[in-house]
Amino acid sequence: MEHYNVKINAFEGPLDLLLHLINRLEIDIYDIPVAEITEQYLIYIHTMKELELDVASEYLVMAATLLAIKSQMLLPKHEEDNYDEDIDMEMEEDPRDELVERLIEYRRFKEAAEDLKELEQERSLLYTKAPSDLSDMAKEVKMEQTHVDVSLYDMLGALQKLLRRKKWKEPLATKVARQEIPIEKRIDEVIRTLRKSNGRKNFNDLFTAHSREEVVVTFLAVLELMKRQAVLVTQDNNFAELYVEVAEGK
Repeated sequence: MEHYNVKINAFEGPLDLLLHLINRLEIDIYDIPVAEITEQYLIYIHTMKELELDVASEYLVMAATLLAIKSQMLLPKHEEDNYDEDIDMEMEEDPRDELVERLIEYRRFKEAAEDLKELEQERSLLYTKAPSDLSDMAKEVKMEQTHVDVSLYDMLGALQKLLRRKKWKEPLATKVARQEIPIEKRIDEVIRTLRKSNGRKNFNDLFTAHSREEVVVTFLAVLELMKRQAVLVTQDNNFAELYVEVAEGK
């Protein structure tokens, strides 16, 4: 299959991925179970590589950092009888401290950025003009549905579950020349499928193929459509099913 690199704003870096995992697993940020978080982080990195997405070096550096912290946590702690050495042991820093500080600082800036975005959106609703009679127009306005924001990490998590459930139909002994699937063709097919379903379809239902290559191309097609702002990926509440819908005006 042809390599196809997709970059969208949902990729915000390894700290963003770690925060996503901490929130999803309901982990105390001040007492991170390094072994569990490292395993989950590496699963996401592996999934990105399977999809042939660009994995920036900073993601790999964070993976190495987590493995190093995990190794330090596994080292046996020797009990010393000497009082001064006991004091030194008590003052010894937790190998997770630096990572926790970085995560807390990143979360603080992220929350501040979200607050500023909300203020920007509120300000964009203000107009300096004389009042107008909009009663006729109000009848045509549709009520907007409230959805939970979906990140690329949520989509990767949904894809991981899908890949575990799928059983690939591959020949046992026969060699078949692999046929490349054009990404643009799959994009058109996804749009047509959504329009036939009143513009909205369950994320999993888009993956009807029985080959890994077609699943990967479909996922990349959805990412590209998100990048073009042609579709939205939403969920009704946290941890609920993902839905793909055609963006308004598309």
